[in-house]
Amino acid sequence: MIDLPEGLAADLVPLSWLIGVWEGTGVVDYGDHAYTGEFTHRVSFSHDGGDYLNYSAEAWLHDAQDDAVRTRLVAEVGYWRLSRQATDADAGPGLLPAAVIAAHRTADDVEELRNAEGGFDIEVSLVHADGVSELYLGQIRGPRIDIATDAVVRPAGAKDYAAATRMYGLVDAHLLWAWDVAALGFELGSHASARLARVD
Repeated sequence: MIDLPEGLAADLVPLSWLIGVWEGTGVVDYGDHAYTGEFTHRVSFSHDGGDYLNYSAEAWLHDAQDDAVRTRLVAEVGYWRLSRQATDADAGPGLLPAAVIAAHRTADDVEELRNAEGGFDIEVSLVHADGVSELYLGQIRGPRIDIATDAVVRPAGAKDYAAATRMYGLVDAHLLWAWDVAALGFELGSHASARLARVD
């Protein structure tokens, strides 16, 4: 059973099992850029009353001689939300306020978003510390999420990175994830995976 946090927007109920801080280890293996050891990964999902989850993650390698010495692999932030059409009750773009006062969304409103496969379509926007931005589209079905990039934007100085897919699942109270990428001239293929435990 999952306890729903107080003040959680109805749109976030399908994603509520993600909320918290997760940490664990994983492995990297991609093309001819293989790392044979483990990395540590920490992921945080939180909410601030909006209809989206705040996301942040970082991963690092530990020095073999000094565990306190870390080499950062990735740092990323973003937002996770259910896909739905914007209405006059939504603010934006930019700082523009909503054109009408929003009615409180209910569980019935969210249920109308359920897709033909019994899940919910989702959108995930991520920005990496190296300037790469990703827009993922996909779906959540119970305790499993499958997403794939719809767009990848990278600055001129970033390394070649063309596409990605990610899978997240809740298994035996652990967050399991796998990340496939198309980068550095290689086709889409297995890149990294990890098993994370809730730490908060």
